[in-house]
Amino acid sequence: MLIEPYTEGSKPKSLLALNGKEYKLSLRDVQEHQLPWGGKLVFCNCIVGGSIDARFLPAILKGIMEKMEEGPLTGSYARDIYVYIYDGKMHPVDSNEISFKLAGRNAFSQAFKTAGPKILEPIYDLNIWVPSDRMGDVMSDLQGRRALIMGMGSEKGFEKITAKVPLKEMNRYSTSLSSLTGGRGLFEMSFSNYEKVPADVQDELLKAYEAEQKDD
Repeated sequence: MLIEPYTEGSKPKSLLALNGKEYKLSLRDVQEHQLPWGGKLVFCNCIVGGSIDARFLPAILKGIMEKMEEGPLTGSYARDIYVYIYDGKMHPVDSNEISFKLAGRNAFSQAFKTAGPKILEPIYDLNIWVPSDRMGDVMSDLQGRRALIMGMGSEKGFEKITAKVPLKEMNRYSTSLSSLTGGRGLFEMSFSNYEKVPADVQDELLKAYEAEQKDD
């Protein structure tokens, strides 16, 4: 199994390079699966010579999707991935759907962890209206929340701040804004997109998940 990131509009490849080795792939069948939690899995059958019987491919796919939903890195969903199944072996007696489902799960988990995956986080558009005398305090608070200020202006007697901010950093923001503005601040937010978390944040998430797994 080989995996690589999927981006909208991209096409599966017939040649992949990994660890200094080139893999020439015969794309026999390509299936795009919309994932219930968002994003896609593109499942590419590159088996030649009957090394794996076609009847086992749905079991492999099921194992991969189970692992993607379970979360191979931090317990969070995986998304937007090409999977190329290019080789394998069967046993005339022991091969069955359960065995290939487990093989698909394990192979995907190993490939995913060694592929240098990046954690994505939801980013929200944020509009805030505050009294002019509290602008400095609100701006300082936003900087501590990893917010990216997109613009500032005046609107209906208030100062308006537009920003993009990770959802993780918006915990209890209503209470904080009320405290900073004496109850005179307002805000609204809406989903914008997903972006990679900073490296230090990813390290913290990985360590926290590993500690949680050990406790379990």
